[in-house]
Amino acid sequence: MIKPLISIFIIILTIGCTSKKVDEDSISQNFDSLDMNIYSKEGKKLYSVNSPYSSYDKNKQIFNLKETTIHLFKDNKPEYIINSDSSDLSNIKKTLNLTGNVHIKSLIGENDVLNANNFFWNFNNSQYLLRGNVKFENDKIILSSNKAILDKSTNIIEFFNPVKYIIKQNNLINKYEINSENAFYNIDTKSLSFTSSEKRVRSKLYF
Repeated sequence: MIKPLISIFIIILTIGCTSKKVDEDSISQNFDSLDMNIYSKEGKKLYSVNSPYSSYDKNKQIFNLKETTIHLFKDNKPEYIINSDSSDLSNIKKTLNLTGNVHIKSLIGENDVLNANNFFWNFNNSQYLLRGNVKFENDKIILSSNKAILDKSTNIIEFFNPVKYIIKQNNLINKYEINSENAFYNIDTKSLSFTSSEKRVRSKLYF
């Protein structure tokens, strides 16, 4: 299992040319482009952030970024690429919040794609919270709900009720159901399970 991410980071910034001279005394600084790499204190690359336009609030220590592209790393290798309309990166709270057309693509999975309106990550844990029109899709299945949690320590996505799912066959829709209980999709084993409020397994599907 992957241990929860530590809260001490080394941040390396590559800032492009600004549209105007940066005033060091200003509360907010604007940049035309920004490339930022975040490492653990052991030197492992955790993630990288790229944005064609960003601003930094020095008092709140928050980066506000537009058209954000983020790469998440595991063992210094890119594992996921995430795109969104905008994002906020808090240096104090150690949180990342992405908003608008969030698109998560696995770089190692079998065409696994996860979409949502909002993505939230507290760097002190391994869980990614997704809200609003959450949709997971690959060659075998489509799962959707209004809330989901991707736990990187287990590679399991939990979809909160109500959950809708579509099972594919030869890339065609074969079966459609609506389930009011939580659903769990295991990315590694490609299995889907449903549980009741008492956490009893009602059914389990393998693809």
